[in-house]
Amino acid sequence: MNKSPEKIKEMFNQIAKNYDSNNNLISFGLHKYIKKKAIENFEFSGKCLDLCTGTGDIAYLLKNKCDVTGFDFSENMLKIAREKHPDINFIEGDCTNLPFEDNSFDSVAISFGLRNIEDYNKALDEIARVLKPDGIFFHLDFGKKNFLANFIFDYFIPILVKIFYGNDLPYKYLVQSKKLFFNEKELQNLFEKHKFEVLKNKSFLFGTISCQYCKNIK
Repeated sequence: MNKSPEKIKEMFNQIAKNYDSNNNLISFGLHKYIKKKAIENFEFSGKCLDLCTGTGDIAYLLKNKCDVTGFDFSENMLKIAREKHPDINFIEGDCTNLPFEDNSFDSVAISFGLRNIEDYNKALDEIARVLKPDGIFFHLDFGKKNFLANFIFDYFIPILVKIFYGNDLPYKYLVQSKKLFFNEKELQNLFEKHKFEVLKNKSFLFGTISCQYCKNIK
């Protein structure tokens, strides 16, 4: 599966216009509830960086808890984010080469984004670098693989998206990337390798979505 930065950036620029509508469609509106509950379950304070912010959903939820900056490499997604949330600072850039000094942030969040980064090890190293010692790293994405989730995402969603929007190709990528992504245990091992201590795991929709709340122990 091609995860070159150029290819992924092109894909997200192409789907930006319908991104929010598609998310509502494929999650039956539940993605907003899950994101809200995930952020409510954990403590955030100080300066926070929201990576792969997309159209700014997580940044919006974080802004009442901390001083948040949204960060993404898709200019089209950021254009929508700025229109939706003009009071939040959004920056365009590459997660594997963050334009911030060491120890700049008290927390870093990334939601449904690490899965799309070709060099995820470099991205995690950059997250650790810009986080303060004992800073918080928050990760949210698909979790356990179960029959219902696989059926919905593998067969139902691409058909539904194609009917409503005429192009299911990006969501075929979603299906494939979900299949190849780490499970919770593999994620914990990966995060520990990069000097993050997993403090808490939280699951939603019977484990279909999971989040990890970690501490930077560099």
